Order: sequence, then structure tokens, then C-alpha cells
Amino acid sequence: MTTPADRLIDIHAHFVTDGYIEAAQSAGHRHPDGMKAWPHWDAAEHIQLMDRHGIRTAVLSLSSPGTHFGDDEAARLLTRQVNEYGAEIKQRHPGRFGHFASLPLPDTAEALEELAHCLDVLGSDGVAVMTNTHGVYLGDPRHEPLWSELDRRRAVVFVHPTSPPRAEAVDLGRPRPMLEFVFDSTRTVSDLVFAGVFNRYPAIQWVFTHGGGALPLLADRMELFRTLFAGTDPADDTHPGVREQIGRAWFDMAGTPFPHQIPALAASFGTEHVLYGSDYCWTPGAGVGAQVASLETAEQPPQDTWRALTTRNAERLLPQLASRPLVQRGGR
Repeated sequence: MTTPADRLIDIHAHFVTDGYIEAAQSAGHRHPDGMKAWPHWDAAEHIQLMDRHGIRTAVLSLSSPGTHFGDDEAARLLTRQVNEYGAEIKQRHPGRFGHFASLPLPDTAEALEELAHCLDVLGSDGVAVMTNTHGVYLGDPRHEPLWSELDRRRAVVFVHPTSPPRAEAVDLGRPRPMLEFVFDSTRTVSDLVFAGVFNRYPAIQWVFTHGGGALPLLADRMELFRTLFAGTDPADDTHPGVREQIGRAWFDMAGTPFPHQIPALAASFGTEHVLYGSDYCWTPGAGVGAQVASLETAEQPPQDTWRALTTRNAERLLPQLASRPLVQRGGR
């Protein structure tokens, strides 16, 4: 039995709509990222799952492949539709759902307009972006106006992995969330590091998924290339090292957090920015149950539990979630 203090805040949860799936399939995403089929999502079913596993609030976002399928105007319209829907779900179930708004990248001008609408009108809790959009990664100079505005707002940016360009050449016919998502998260973080985005926009609250992917293992290798092979003095504190830059970010534990992933993340970057994430509805309910069970049976942090620790961290990242009253209503 969980207590109110340790009911989880799920920072990595997804929704889909019939209109969104139809638009994605029409654009060729019938087997998204190599998966067999699109998932089903319903708010009432999601709340039942949350109650079963002691989850207080789930912050909803769209997953890969995002909302831009090649046409800027179509992406703008689709993005507005799904954001209006996500905000409505949040309003209909106070305290149970938050919302990270989608942006129609790589169209930066439209992304800025949608950002203002979602944060100022809809009351979204932050924005969600893909690790790349049609091969444009997050360190690309075209994103600079967006990062500047998000930095000004001290906004939360949830970065969700997607397929890399020409994924069919490297995925070996297997679903890309298995390996390629992890590699693409690591790739876009390296791009943000070496493009200087983390240092230029320190007020952005970045959230990366799946326990940081390969970052715990590769941060030191990235530092080697930043210093030894680029001629940068490691002792120059005006240019923070790779591990310091990455360590400012937040990381959710969606996927297979224990027994190996989160201990590796904690050893590399500490536990102050570790968040709970289920990846529902792309992860089926049975998978969410198994993941929560691993959370309970894992070796707990000193004088704490993973439930309590991740909930406190989420409330520091998104303090508005701690103050929202819980009201459960039926319906979609």
C-alpha cells in the first residue's frame, strides 16, 4: 500500500488520438519505428492503471514519430489539434494528468508560435521534442531562437527519442525502440554538448529518457574528444566538462531501470535528477506493472525509496504538480 507521499509522478507517459494515428499512417508510418502496430489509449483506462500501481500523476506527451511528416502547414495543424486534446485531458482530470506540448519542428517560427500558445493559453507544463526531425538534431543552429525563448521562460523540455535518419540501414529489421532510440538520445545529447547549447542556455530544464541511454558509459569518451583531441584544457572551468554539462539534465527511468540501468546512471550523475517514467501506452500495462515491481524490489537509495525520491525530484522540476488537487472523473 502506497502513501500519498510516495505515489509516483510519471514524467514519461503518452497518449494518441484517432486523428493523429490516421495522419501518421497516411504519411507512411503504418509500423511506427518498426513496431508492429499503434497502441490504444483511453484516459479512464490509464487512470485505472495508475491507481493499480500507485501513480498519482502522469505527464502526457506524444511519442515518436512526432507531428511533422514533411509538410509544414499540415504539421502546424496536426500539432495544434493534439495539443488542444492533451490540454483538454489535463483539464478534465485535475491532478491526474500533466501535459508536455508537441512542437512542429523543424519549422522554428511555427514552433515558437505553438510554444507561446501552449504555455500561455493552454497551460501546458513544458514542451516535448524529438531527438531529431528529418535528420535535424537539437544542436542545429536553426533551433537557436527556440532555445533562447525556452531559456527565457526557464521551461521544461522533454526530449523523446525517435528513429535516426536512414534507420533501415542500421536497425537490422528489429524495432528501433530496442536499440536505436537509446543511441539517438545519446547522439542528440552529444550534439547539444558540442554545439554549446547546454552552456548558452543554462535555464532550460532538459529531461532525457530511458536512464540516460548510453550516456553513463560514453560521457568520459566524449570528454576525451572534447579535451585531448580538440586541444581544450580540462582544467579550464570557463568551459564545463561533458559530465558536468550532462549532469545538469534530468533523466527518467522508463524501460528497464533495474538492476543495471539506474545504478549506472546514479553512479555517473547522482540521484537528484532521477525521475519515474512508465512509457505507457507504448509500453503495455503488463510491462508497466513489471517495471513498477522492479522499482519496489531493487536495492533502495540510502535512507530513502525510489518512489519517494523520484516523486520529490518531479515536484522540484514541476512544482505545480505537487499543488494540484486530485479529482477523478470518468470518460475519455
